[in-house]
Amino acid sequence: MSTRIVLLVTSPRLPAGLLAAEAWDVLRAYPVFSATENEQTAALRHQGVDLTILDTDAQGFLDVVAGAPAVVWLAGASGDQNFARQLGLRLAREPGLAEMELMYGSWDPPGARLLDVVAVMDRLVAPGGDPWKREQTHQTLALYLLEESYEAYDAISEGDPDALREELGDVLLQVVLHAALAEGWTVDDVAGTLVDKMIRRNPHVFAGEEAGTIEEITANWDRIKREEKQRDSVLDGIALSQPALALAAKILQRADRGGLDVPLPAPDGLGPALLRAVAEARTAGLDPEGELRRAALAHAEAVRAAENVGPSE
Repeated sequence: MSTRIVLLVTSPRLPAGLLAAEAWDVLRAYPVFSATENEQTAALRHQGVDLTILDTDAQGFLDVVAGAPAVVWLAGASGDQNFARQLGLRLAREPGLAEMELMYGSWDPPGARLLDVVAVMDRLVAPGGDPWKREQTHQTLALYLLEESYEAYDAISEGDPDALREELGDVLLQVVLHAALAEGWTVDDVAGTLVDKMIRRNPHVFAGEEAGTIEEITANWDRIKREEKQRDSVLDGIALSQPALALAAKILQRADRGGLDVPLPAPDGLGPALLRAVAEARTAGLDPEGELRRAALAHAEAVRAAENVGPSE
């Protein structure tokens, strides 16, 4: 009778010992082997699991477990892929030695790789990490946050989902780096504040309130936000450092949502004329920033085409 080998793979991003019932059944029923000591092996031993550390290759493991009805190989954080590959190749050549099955004892929850991002960043800003990152401040990084956001915007404008995925990662890097360098708060505080805000501002999802229309939901969001911030003006909180065209659109949007009918200035200069153009774009349901960007890029193509025109004869 060949040996049953259960290759048990677990998520290193979950607390040690947090396993599925099926995994606990085999761990308690059969001898367990693993390559190294780690938090998972310590947790299992604490629960009375018969576990042996075995520093060997696939053939050595087969020699040790020969004749046993069933055993468990507890894979490490990396999944012990080389060991599993060697074992699979050996059993493919001589299938009578053992029968191997893969069992997932736990799975990564959604967002688990964010934990890896935090762990990598902590390593980079720790002593012995990346000197450049350790020397940065919120002020020196501010420009990079803008640049990465603009590059993500470009990816959206170009309709390139793969580029967007990469650029959003660069934006996330900036967020995590700012949090790692902060004094008095951490990335968990950033995430916790965001979670609390999302729950508080969406009572139609989390508090059982009637959803109503999109307009009603937006109005409710604005009301809750005003109560949170205790602001005196509908314009409070607008990012004044954003591009002027986007700033004008945001001011007009806030005034409109606040029910304020403020006359636009007379178009007796370029600035007032541009403001009126922004207002007209919003009335037409257009994004003035996006419209100007598209027009500017089209003109840039015309300029490049003109540069390639040969000398006139």
